[in-house]
Amino acid sequence: MSYPDKLVAGINFDGHGLAQSINAMQMDMNIMGIFGENIVGFDKVGYQRKDVVISSFAEFIGPQALSYNVDNQVGRLLMTENPLDIALSERGYFQVLNPDGTIELTRDGRFKINKEGELLTMDEQKVLSSTGSPLVLPFVPKELNYISVGLDGKIGIFDPEKRGFISAGYLGVVSEDGSIVQGNCVRQGYVESSNVSLEREYTEMANYQKSFMANKQMFRIQNSNLSTAISTLGRI
Repeated sequence: MSYPDKLVAGINFDGHGLAQSINAMQMDMNIMGIFGENIVGFDKVGYQRKDVVISSFAEFIGPQALSYNVDNQVGRLLMTENPLDIALSERGYFQVLNPDGTIELTRDGRFKINKEGELLTMDEQKVLSSTGSPLVLPFVPKELNYISVGLDGKIGIFDPEKRGFISAGYLGVVSEDGSIVQGNCVRQGYVESSNVSLEREYTEMANYQKSFMANKQMFRIQNSNLSTAISTLGRI
């Protein structure tokens, strides 16, 4: 006895297109978030902008393909005439010690002195010397103008009684890998503004906003087509 062939019917759902659209939208949102951080950091002293880095096969692995590099170009130097405002005219970082014992690198050179003569950041971190130890002044001067910081980072304090300067060590200026930066790059009485260009950030963000809207529209079209196909199959 022969049997009629079976009629096999169904719908195959290939989520690749929808997944790509979702990944692309997530990627665009994360990229715009980085540009947003740069825009917020525009007015922050010593802030260094972040450059977006997208690895290969981003369309398949989505937001995991996104990272960033720190742009270490020197920002604008602004004169303040405050003796404890110090900027770097070349690439490099000040070393500061956190309360938990970890060392952090920063280009924010707005410093202050506590009653013990320790040189601190605005966040109470201890500023380190070129030897890696916290910088402590021999005494707290009556006037901040008594403090002198040379181009090489050497700190001196004028002693009115001895009518001369007393050395307090050198500021620790290092590169990203922690090696000492050689050169006359220390500028007393200045702060470094961020190296962010608002025009650049808004322009690049606008491109990814357009990309996000395009991917969003593509997702809606694919989702609508899939819903129509499922609805039609259900009626059959």
